[in-house]
Amino acid sequence: MNKKQIAIIGTGVAGLTACKHCLSKGFNPIVFELESQVGGVWTKTIRTTRLQAPKDMYQFSDFPWPTSVTDTFPTQQQVLDYIRSYATHFNLIPHIHFNSRVKGISYDGPYSNTWSMWNGTGEPFPSQGKWNVTVENTPTATTKVYRVDFVILCLGRFKDVPNIPQFPLGKGPEVFQGHAMHSMKYSAMDNHKAAEFVKGKKVVVVGFGKTGLDIARECASVNGPEHPCTIVYRRDHWKLGNWFPWGIPVSNFIFSRFRELLVHKPGEGFLLSLVATLLSPISWVIWKLLEIYIKTSLQLAKFDMVPQHSITQDLHSGLVMYLPNPKNFVDTIENGSIKLKKSSSFSFYDKGVLITKDNTKIEADIVIFATGFNGKKKLKDIFESPTFGHLIESSSRVGLYRECIPPRIPQVAVVGFSDGVSSLFVSESTSRWVTGLLEGKFKLPSIVDMEKDITRWDEYMKQVSGECHHLSTLCGAEIWYNDQICKDMGVSPMRKKSLISNLFQPYGSSDYVEK
Repeated sequence: MNKKQIAIIGTGVAGLTACKHCLSKGFNPIVFELESQVGGVWTKTIRTTRLQAPKDMYQFSDFPWPTSVTDTFPTQQQVLDYIRSYATHFNLIPHIHFNSRVKGISYDGPYSNTWSMWNGTGEPFPSQGKWNVTVENTPTATTKVYRVDFVILCLGRFKDVPNIPQFPLGKGPEVFQGHAMHSMKYSAMDNHKAAEFVKGKKVVVVGFGKTGLDIARECASVNGPEHPCTIVYRRDHWKLGNWFPWGIPVSNFIFSRFRELLVHKPGEGFLLSLVATLLSPISWVIWKLLEIYIKTSLQLAKFDMVPQHSITQDLHSGLVMYLPNPKNFVDTIENGSIKLKKSSSFSFYDKGVLITKDNTKIEADIVIFATGFNGKKKLKDIFESPTFGHLIESSSRVGLYRECIPPRIPQVAVVGFSDGVSSLFVSESTSRWVTGLLEGKFKLPSIVDMEKDITRWDEYMKQVSGECHHLSTLCGAEIWYNDQICKDMGVSPMRKKSLISNLFQPYGSSDYVEK
């Protein structure tokens, strides 16, 4: 019997773990990557980029970090080397077609919107149905169509399709006499070129997330207070200047079963719901103490940076940001190298940006949009079928069962779109589940039941994340998510040796290594 051919698009951590698990189950993966190397978002970053979480939280379950990497928060190059080593160690490179742009995928087979089961049969490989994957070899500009049995989309949400705010006519970048660009282009520059690009320039960075802050700090290190960098942003989010408050790792707050007992979870039963309700005051006290610690240690009130919402809302939205070397950040604000300007909106004028809130004009030579990426559009556009594209964009959060199966799109899985405190942790778990489905280890419920489960997760994310629920982050619910995956696959979700360790020790990827 011929091996089923699985097309995998992308070679970030999601694509590589999908490829590795497909190979381990006897499938024939063919992987397409636009760049000339593996690594996804880590291939092009700015000089100061580091992991946002300690390396033991960003680690393949069966491939630990080398002992030579002693930094708790490795650099971009160290992360990239680690990912490359994983691909080499498991012999994934021969299965990858580099410099290959996937222009679209089209389904060739029966399809009905009235199916009661996924693919019509509930099987991952029905008797009829193939995907055609149209791929352009970028160096030669030649195109080839690959016919495959299944497609795993590992496109990533944080690259390729920039998210840039829309402006009224006459108030956008077109009227600006300086240089306006997205952070994607800035990140693609080599370190020396990036430094020369901003040297001696008045720079405005739009957005106060990780990328915006890193770019602003780089500008400050190059120009100092003589040419300050201004960060324009809409609202404050919680920042963590120390991963070990009171000497306790933050992972103990996030990745323990005891912590998850304190909060409600999607699809929980009556007993767990009752326990969460009774213990919720403990959770409130813990997170309130952490908020006080952060406000004090980072002097947030002094700089008018105190968020107006709880830290748990940012945690569940994936917006809590680790701030390395916080004293340096405070110093750059106090000496005027970085200026902060908060406003719900702004527009451009010929010499810079105009702040809507108070009509302040900020002169600029360069405006850099650190406003993220449009992952939903990227995912939608890969489908040649308007029907499938509509299914992707029809809700504010992409509806995926177990965060990877679109119930009404046949023979497709999406890995790496839903995020967590550790994207690697979530991607590896999801890849393991998808290959378990492909090998017939378990079956999917009906489309109606899958959509009901998606709705439960949607409602949960709305409750805990508010307006940011569309970000599809599992932050704060990774253990609960992995419990569902383990139960589907018929393995115990309790991964540690004793009740005490299961309750109080933080969970990590090594707990889920296949035995």
